[in-house]
Amino acid sequence: MSQKPKIGILMGSDSDLPTMQEAAKVCEDFGISYEIKIASAHRTPNFTAKYSSNAHKKGIKVIIAGAGGAAHLPGVIASFSPLPIIGVPIRTKSLEGIDSLLSIVQMPAGVPVATVAIGNAKNAGLLAVEILAVHSKSLLRKIQSYKRKLAEESLQKNKKLKSH
Repeated sequence: MSQKPKIGILMGSDSDLPTMQEAAKVCEDFGISYEIKIASAHRTPNFTAKYSSNAHKKGIKVIIAGAGGAAHLPGVIASFSPLPIIGVPIRTKSLEGIDSLLSIVQMPAGVPVATVAIGNAKNAGLLAVEILAVHSKSLLRKIQSYKRKLAEESLQKNKKLKSH
């Protein structure tokens, strides 16, 4: 996108990309500029610290961070950044993402990370949109329209049910 990014989407590895692309799709659907990068808490700690410390200076308003296994990335980012951080636990082979979820959600007091369900980068994207909508009437209208559409689709499913 040509605009300055408002949302940073970070992941610990390129293997997380299939999950994290859902957050990028939400940004695209709502017309929000974003950037997507690989930043490992363990393999590239200096890059991760620098990005986290400076993202707000380049216009980023919210960071979405996906990580699997030990899943330290969202917490490390939160320790350096003044921005809201949304953690996405990535599903793992060994523990199905429970390890990722617990690593992200169990942040110590003073270092908050909002956490969505395992593998649910779409909800992370939607939460980021809602955060941005606090200061944007047009974005607020878009999220309200999106929620009305969800409700309508759900209610339409009643018409498909047969009475018993």
